[in-house]
Order: sequence, then structure tokens, then C-alpha cells
Amino acid sequence: MERSLNKMKNSNINSTRSIMMKDNELFHVIHNVPCGETPYVKAKHAQLIEKNPEMAIVWFWKAINTGDRVDSALKDMAVVMNQLDRSEEAIEAIKSFRPRCSKNSQDSLDNVLIDLYKKCGRMEEQVELLKRKLRHIYQGVAFNGKATKTARSHGKKIQVTVQQEISRLLGNLGWAYMQQAKYLSAEAVYRKAQIVEPDANKSCNLAMCLIKQGRFEEGRSVLDDVLESRVSGADDCRTRQRAGELLSELEASLPRWRDAEMEDVLGNILDDDFVLELDQRTATSFRSKRLPIFEQISSFRNLLLVSRAG
Repeated sequence: MERSLNKMKNSNINSTRSIMMKDNELFHVIHNVPCGETPYVKAKHAQLIEKNPEMAIVWFWKAINTGDRVDSALKDMAVVMNQLDRSEEAIEAIKSFRPRCSKNSQDSLDNVLIDLYKKCGRMEEQVELLKRKLRHIYQGVAFNGKATKTARSHGKKIQVTVQQEISRLLGNLGWAYMQQAKYLSAEAVYRKAQIVEPDANKSCNLAMCLIKQGRFEEGRSVLDDVLESRVSGADDCRTRQRAGELLSELEASLPRWRDAEMEDVLGNILDDDFVLELDQRTATSFRSKRLPIFEQISSFRNLLLVSRAG
């Protein structure tokens, strides 16, 4: 009898432990927090559960210094720092500690750096990094010759195609050129992006480039494509609102432009070195590769230079 009672007691204890373990696992799955007691786990708990980003950074530093999931710790810490407006510190942290990270993590660290450079207004560094990433795709380094790669978005694994990545990078590059008032370069990049993967948001940015150069009819034509839903993503309310605002800006700019008869000299500077490099690659070995990223860039360059001369 006593033996039976002990057996039942042990069974109940094991059942309780099993339930607690399942609840604990479910908790970590729901909150997307890893299990364990390591510095990285404590950092993620502070970040996601306690909502204490400062403490999370302390634990991320400990994870990096003790070699605990350094790839993830460095990237996640930089993201948290960026949220706390400590972007310059995040940039220096990535530059200093990325040699400790694996080769596979370098691409995601570059993506974080792009956002950090953008927030800090370090446009020259952002442009150079974007160019390098585009060259890596051209060379077959970024995707290892494959048509897709695995990436993470909001903690979930997704498949990214070559075209999607090129379009994203070109969009960022075009925006960086616009911040430098290099509207010809931005125009060339946005036109290429629209060939790779057209979307209404990039159309609006292209229209802005044209408006800044005083090429109002071309800008109006691009905006009409958005407002008449001839471009992917044109059904988005915010994009349509932005297109309408740009059209109003265009209309308001017409009399001022005609009266002043001025030319934005800086805005007509083309990033010839990069465009010429793409020309050369398009004309030589690139044609034999699987990923025709920069075809027709030469024709854009010639068209832009002709319009500038005119």
C-alpha cells in the first residue's frame, strides 16, 4: 500500500514537472526568448520581457566578452542602441567586434550598419557600403550563386530573392544620393530599381528626383502611373497620399522655376565612377552570369547626360 502511494506521489511530481517544463517552453516560444541562464539569454529577457533596454545592453556586452552567441549579441545590441539614439556607439561597436563574428553574420551586420549610417546622416559611408553590397551580388558572393537566401524579418526566417535584395539596396542607394542632392545619380539608380522590381514608393522617389531637376513633365508622368495604379503597391494609402503631395509640390514649383530660371548644379552631378564601373561590368564578363543586375544602366547614364546638356 505504501509502495503504491509513493509510486502515485512520484508520478504526480513527474507530471507536475512535465507541465511546468511545457509551460516554460511555451512561454519562451510566445515571447520569442531563448531558454537558459547565459548572458545572451538574460539580455533577450531584459530586452523583450522586462522591457529594460539599458540592462539588455549590459548583458549583451557580457555575452560578447564571454563569447556567448557573439553574432546575435552584437547585432541585437546595435539594434537596441539604435532605438536609444546611441547610434554612433552602435556603429563603433560593430566595427570593433565584427571580426569576432562568423562569416555568415557579416551580411546581416552590414544591413544594421546601413540603418545606423542613415540615422546618423553618414551618407558617404552608407553609399560606399551599399555599393560594396551590390558588387558582392554581382560577383556572386552574397548569394553564393543561388537565386534566394534565408534572412530574418521580425524574428522570423524568410526567403529573399536576388531581385528583392537588389531592389532594396538600389532603393537605399537612391535615397542616400538624394540626401546628398545628387539627383542624377539617384534617378539612374531608381530607374534601374524599377526595372528589377517596380513599386510605387520608388516611383515617388524617382518623381522627386525629376522635380528637383526641374523636369516636371517627366515627374508628372511618373506620379500619374502611381495615382492611376499602374505600378505595384499603388493601392497603399500612404503612398498615394505622398504621390498627391508631390504632384501639388510640382504644380507649385512650376512658376518659381520659370521665373528664376536657375539650375541646381549640385543636383546634376552624376556619380560617374560607380556608373562607369557598372557599364564596364555589363559590357564584359557579367553578361555570362546568371544575375543580370545592371543591364541598361549605360543607356540611363547617356540619357541623363543628354538631358543635362539640353
